[in-house]
Amino acid sequence: MDPNRLKGKNILITGAAQGMGAANAEYFAAQGANVCLGDINMDGVQEVAERINSAGVGEAVAVKLDVTKRDENAAAVAKTVEAFGSINVALLNAGINKPRMFMDIDEENWDMIMNVNAKGMLLGMQEAARQMIKQGPMEDHPYKIINVGSIVSRTAFLDVIPYSCSKYAALAMIIGGAKALWEHKITVNGYGPGVVKTELWEQLDKDLVEIGMFEKEGQSMDHLAQTMILMKELSTPDDVKGTAAFLCSDESDYMTGQLLMIDGGMIMQ
Repeated sequence: MDPNRLKGKNILITGAAQGMGAANAEYFAAQGANVCLGDINMDGVQEVAERINSAGVGEAVAVKLDVTKRDENAAAVAKTVEAFGSINVALLNAGINKPRMFMDIDEENWDMIMNVNAKGMLLGMQEAARQMIKQGPMEDHPYKIINVGSIVSRTAFLDVIPYSCSKYAALAMIIGGAKALWEHKITVNGYGPGVVKTELWEQLDKDLVEIGMFEKEGQSMDHLAQTMILMKELSTPDDVKGTAAFLCSDESDYMTGQLLMIDGGMIMQ
């Protein structure tokens, strides 16, 4: 690992208390980045920040962030600037899901998922871009906004339709945001994981049993791995963090409007 690959990158990461957000934060910092970790779980992001700072490569700060609130998105950006002098990358990773069969989707389920995954991403993009525009173009490299999509940014499943809609929205904001923000030398890209073994998926596994999709816990992951993933195995945050780091790095400077799939070939099945 190159400890200087992301040196000089001041990165805001949302949803950074656990799972892919936490793994990315530690991986980026190990490559020299400074990271501001935002999450509604303040204890969680403080713990991740402490691990990073103890490692002694990049630096980390933590901030309480409810992505559905514009003022808290603005405050997280301000915290990044206060700690590191500027922001040049925003990784919008925060997301939730709660499976429902199509006829059981209600307004509460729809609003909860869309508020966090779609509105929260829009607010994060806008507030990060607002600060980047204020800072003015960097001399050698563009600013970067990275939206976390999903396998369901490209397809949809019958038991997670609101989530699918929110991740289609992430793709729309990648494409539309890229067109809207390039005049300010800001690129917008993203990546789309498949089934990642995280705390979120452990809860989803329970939820899928509750709505009758599977008989017992653990079946959903085994079923997906064997029937829907070409590579026949689930991914972990370690399978995602390399692509995320690439999108943060100077190596992706000539990319915008792209969603890179990290799904073990799931989209082809």
